[in-house]
Amino acid sequence: MNIPEDVRWIIGQLNQQGYEACAVGGCVRDMLLDREPEDWDITTSARPEQVKAVFRRTVDTGIAHGTVTVLRGHQGYEVTTYRIDGVYVDGRHPEQVTFTPSLEEDLKRRDFTINAMAYNETEGITDLFGGREDLAQGMIRCVGNPLHRFGEDALRMMRAVRFAAQLGFTIEEATLAAIKELAPTIRKISAERVRTELLKLLVSSHPEKLRLLYETGLTAYILPEFDRMMETAQNTPYHCYSVGNHTLAVLCHVPPVPALRVAALLHDVGKPDCRRADESGRDHFFGHAGRGAELAKGILKRLKFDNDTLRVAEKLIRHHSDAIEPTQKQVRRMLNRVGEDIFPLLLLLMEGDNMGKTPEGTNERLEHLRQVHQIYQEIVKRQDCVSLKTLQLTGDDLLAAGIPKGRQIGVLLQYCLELVLEDPGKNQHDVLLQAALDKHEETGGEGASGSGN
Repeated sequence: MNIPEDVRWIIGQLNQQGYEACAVGGCVRDMLLDREPEDWDITTSARPEQVKAVFRRTVDTGIAHGTVTVLRGHQGYEVTTYRIDGVYVDGRHPEQVTFTPSLEEDLKRRDFTINAMAYNETEGITDLFGGREDLAQGMIRCVGNPLHRFGEDALRMMRAVRFAAQLGFTIEEATLAAIKELAPTIRKISAERVRTELLKLLVSSHPEKLRLLYETGLTAYILPEFDRMMETAQNTPYHCYSVGNHTLAVLCHVPPVPALRVAALLHDVGKPDCRRADESGRDHFFGHAGRGAELAKGILKRLKFDNDTLRVAEKLIRHHSDAIEPTQKQVRRMLNRVGEDIFPLLLLLMEGDNMGKTPEGTNERLEHLRQVHQIYQEIVKRQDCVSLKTLQLTGDDLLAAGIPKGRQIGVLLQYCLELVLEDPGKNQHDVLLQAALDKHEETGGEGASGSGN
């Protein structure tokens, strides 16, 4: 059990003053799994004011709940007093906490056995609820009565699924049954907290565990659109799964980039609305990408995702079914349409989308994408212009040439960009300026619009 020097020092300082102290929770779990802990939490018999008296540099991060952050250099470590939680009136926080000198009482209040272990170099591992055994069996199990644990904080139900996804574990039978029984209480939880857990699940090693959110009834309250996807069949030659099961397959075939996994989750969210069967019984989903982009925008706003994730996911969903011919011109135009930052993610989503379809024709579709990707790499290597930001002509250039300020400036720049997308060799200042002036004169001062009143 190799704990950082700073953690060892904090525990040692508390011990020297006569207090118990140990690393606790996720960091102990991760050490036992040979994983690098993301953070290190310390629990102690010392009360908050006693912790502050031991250390010179502290921050009162959660003093009412017994948490003081001890600063070591530029790093902070949360030190929390052993406590017993009172009633959770809001389904999130205990109304009050009672400090206790008992480590056992503190560990009893924690969510899962694998997160209820403590460690220090003097006592070794304190494991009162079978956490090590559950780790060995790959099991997520509540500490004590799961109905009580989830009744205290409904988000723990999502955390159970998220840990199962991150660790590749299963959820113990009674714990799973309690989630199904209490699923409606997830409505107490804020959108921000739901989003955080959902995103952690999506970027985990097993995003297909999202199925558990559906099977336990949680998605009915946090993402009802996914329920519709799970229940929408796809009677087409290209698909062997329902929309939802196809989505789960796609999630497993794209890298764990947050915006990309979010887009993968929602790339076919428009299909239930767009499903139409022809006379032969074959399903068609015309317009599902555009409809999905609009639905996704509302879903991501509802779940309080940041604007950049919303922007990238919306673009990916809108264009995920676009046909891209493996030609220089077509790839340049697609780069311009979706954006240079999003295009490589789009290719990854398209690849994952194809991997989630019927095996027949998959090799041909992937070869097509491979050719598109190769052309994309060539375009990047040559640094072809695919947007106004690298066009060798600016609005100031047109103003200096005598073209009046107004809408026609943007129209002429777009006209010049179209010339360059067709032929990158034309991305030269003098060539483009002359082309813009000729177009301006040709259209009677209305730029490339041709409206000319």
